[in-house]
Amino acid sequence: MSPRPSVSRLPVPSDGGVDLAAIGAAFCISGISALIYQVAWQRILALHSGVGIYSVALIVAAFLAGIGLGSYLGGVVTPRTPPRAALRAFALLELATGGFAAVSCFLYYDLLYLRFPSLYSNLALAGVCHFIALLLPTALMGMSLPYLVRATVRDPRTASRTVGFLYGLNVLGAGVGALITPWVLIRLFGVQGAIYIGALGNGLVGLVALALVTRQRVAEAPPPELAVGLEAAGFEPAGRYPFGLWLTLYALSGFVALSLELLWFRVIDVAVKSTAFTFGTVLAVYLLGLGAGSLIGGPIAVVVKRPLRAFLMCQIALLLYAGLAVMLLVRLPADLPWYGGLVDYWGRADEFALGRVWEWRQLLTLYLFLPVALYGPSTILMGVSFGLLQRGVQDDRQSSGRKVGVLQAGNIAGNVMGSLVCGLLLLNLLGTMGALRVIIATGLVFVAVAVRYYGMLPRFLAPGAGLIGLLLFLPSNDALWARLHGAGDGRPVFEEDATGVIGIVPGADHLRFSINGIGQSWLPFASLAPIHGLLGLLPAVVHPAPRDVAVIGLGSGETAWAAACRPETTSVRVFEIAAPQQRALARVSGQGNLPALGRFLSDPRIDIVTADGRNRLALDERRYDLIEADALRPGSAYAGNLYSLEFFRLCAQRLKPGGLMCIWSPTPRVHRTFTEAFPHVLETWGGTVLIGSNEPIDVDVEAVLGRLATPEVTDYLGADLAAEAVYAVTALRPATATHADLAPNLDLFPRDEFLSP
Repeated sequence: MSPRPSVSRLPVPSDGGVDLAAIGAAFCISGISALIYQVAWQRILALHSGVGIYSVALIVAAFLAGIGLGSYLGGVVTPRTPPRAALRAFALLELATGGFAAVSCFLYYDLLYLRFPSLYSNLALAGVCHFIALLLPTALMGMSLPYLVRATVRDPRTASRTVGFLYGLNVLGAGVGALITPWVLIRLFGVQGAIYIGALGNGLVGLVALALVTRQRVAEAPPPELAVGLEAAGFEPAGRYPFGLWLTLYALSGFVALSLELLWFRVIDVAVKSTAFTFGTVLAVYLLGLGAGSLIGGPIAVVVKRPLRAFLMCQIALLLYAGLAVMLLVRLPADLPWYGGLVDYWGRADEFALGRVWEWRQLLTLYLFLPVALYGPSTILMGVSFGLLQRGVQDDRQSSGRKVGVLQAGNIAGNVMGSLVCGLLLLNLLGTMGALRVIIATGLVFVAVAVRYYGMLPRFLAPGAGLIGLLLFLPSNDALWARLHGAGDGRPVFEEDATGVIGIVPGADHLRFSINGIGQSWLPFASLAPIHGLLGLLPAVVHPAPRDVAVIGLGSGETAWAAACRPETTSVRVFEIAAPQQRALARVSGQGNLPALGRFLSDPRIDIVTADGRNRLALDERRYDLIEADALRPGSAYAGNLYSLEFFRLCAQRLKPGGLMCIWSPTPRVHRTFTEAFPHVLETWGGTVLIGSNEPIDVDVEAVLGRLATPEVTDYLGADLAAEAVYAVTALRPATATHADLAPNLDLFPRDEFLSP
C-alpha cells in the first residue's frame, strides 16, 4: 500500500503558466491607482452633494456598488474565457480604467458640478447621480480580479494561495495609495494631478499584462489523483459545503468588516484629533493589515484541513479582539506610563498637527501604535479569512474566476449594507458603543453555523460565551467619550450621531467645546479668546443695517450669537454639518450659568440648519446682507472647500448689494485667495480677520463705534467683548494685496489643507 500523501509532498505547479511575480506587482500598482481615484473622486463628488455623513455615505456606497457589480459581471463571463484571453481582457480593463480616469476631472467637476448642479438638488437624486457617474470606472475595477484569477489559477488545490497572493498585493497597493494620495500626490500636484498619476499607473499595468500575454503558456490541469489523495489524508474537499453557504457567510463578513471599519475610524478620529492627513494614514494601516493577512492566509489555507471551521473561527476571533480592544481603551488605568501620555493628550483642546509637527514619539503613538492596537489583528484575520474562503470553494479551474467574482460581489454587498446600516442607522440610534454591540452580536451567527456543522464543541462554545460577555460588559458611549476627551471630575456632556461626536468638558473656569475630539471654542462666550465673537459682530456693526445673515458653522454658537447683536437683524441662518451640536448646547445651557447661550438658543431669529453650508449656498440662491464663516482650522479635513477661491466667489454671488463677508484668515494663502475673490477687502487684528464686499466698503469709524455703544448692542455682547470690538474697529484698514507670489487655494488644489509648498 502506498503511503498517504501530504500537502508538503505534493508538487506545486506554477499556476496558469504566468509570471505571478510580474502580474502580482502590476496588480499592486492597480491597487494604488484605485485608492487614488477613490480619495480624489470622493473629494470632487462631495462638492456636488456636500461633505456631510449622508452625502459621503452615498458616495462610498455608489463606489462599492459599482465594484460589486463589476465583480459579479466578471465572474459570470470568465468561465467561458480561456486563460490567455482572460489576461488580455484584464489588460484592456486596466487601460480602459486609466483612460476614463484621465477625463474624470472634466466630467465630474467641469461638467457635472459647474454646469449641472441642479442634478444634486436633493440627497436621493444625488445618490442616483453618484451611482451613475461612478458605475463605469468602478465596474471596470471590479471585473479585474475575476479575469486575473481565471488567467492565473491552474490547480484548485493551490488556488487559495494564488488568489490570496494577487488579492493581498492589490490590497497592499491600496494601502500605499491611501497613504501617498494625501501626503504626496494631492499635496504636490493637486486633485487632478493625482488622478493623472493614477491613470499612468493603470496604463503601465495594462501594458505589462499585454506583454505577459505573449509569454503565457497553456497550462495543463493537475492529475485528478492528487485531489483524491488529499481527501484520503483527511482534508475536506473544496466544494463540500454549498456555495450559497459560503456566499452568505462572506456577505455577512463584509457587513461586519465595513461596520467595524466605520466604528474604528470614529474612535480613531476622536482619539487623534484628526487633520486632513488622518483618514488616509489610518486607512493605510487598515488596508496594510488586510493585505498582509491575505498574503499570509493563502499559503496557510492550502494546508488547512477544515477551511469552513477555520473561516468561522477567524470571524469570531476578530470580533472578540475588536470588543476587547475598545474595552481596554476605556478601562486601562489612566496613570499607566505609556497610556497616561495619551490620556493627557485627550484632555487638551489642540490636536497633534500631523504634517506640521514631527515629534516622532507622539506621531508613532497616535498614528501607528494606537490604530495597530485597536484593529491591526482584526484586519489581519479578515485577510486570512479570504484565503480560507478560496480554499473552501475553489474546486475547478474553469470556474475559479466566477467564484471569486460572485463571492466578491456578495462581500461588497455586505460592505454597502454595513456602510448604510451601521453608518446611518445604528450610529444615530445607539451611538458608537451601541453599534459595536450589535456588530459583535452578529458573531453569534458564526458560532451557530460552526455548531451546526461541527457540533457542540468547547472550541466554539467558549468564544461564543466570550461574545456574550462582551455584550454585557462593554462600556457605555459616555464612558468611551469621557476617556477620549480626558474628562475627569465634573459633568461633561456628550452627544453623538452619525454626523459627529460633540463633547463639552468642564475646565478650571470654562467649558471646552469639542467636535470629534478637537477643541473648537469655549463657554461662556468670549471667556478665553474673542475671535469667534469678533467674526460675528464686526461685519454686523460695519454694515449699516444687516437684516439677513448666514453663518457657516455653529460650534459653541458664539459667532452666530454675536452676528445677531443688532436689533435690525431679523434672520440668522446657521449651517452646521454636525447635528448633535444643538442638543449638546441645549443640555449644557440647562445646567445654568450660561445666560447668553440660553438667550441665543431661544432667539426666534436663529434658524439652525443641519447641512453643508457651501452646498446649501450653491443650491439656494437667496441673498444675504452678511455671510460669515466660523473659525475653521485650515488643516482640517475638507477645510479646503471653505478656503478656496471658488467658494469665496460663490459667497460673493450670494451677497445683496452692499453685503459683506467675514472670515478668519489663518494663513497668508487664505489672505491671498480672499483678496483675489473680492474686489474690496478690509482687514483687522493683524490681517487675521477679513471683511470683503463686491462694492466699496464705506467705514465711518465714528458711526460704527456709535452702533457698538448703543445700550441694545452693549447689553447683548457684554462689556468685555464690546471693548475688544472697539479695538478691532479702530484697527480696520484696506487690505493690501500681499503674498502675490502664492498660488491661491482652489477646489482641485486645496494647498493649505495639504500643506503644499
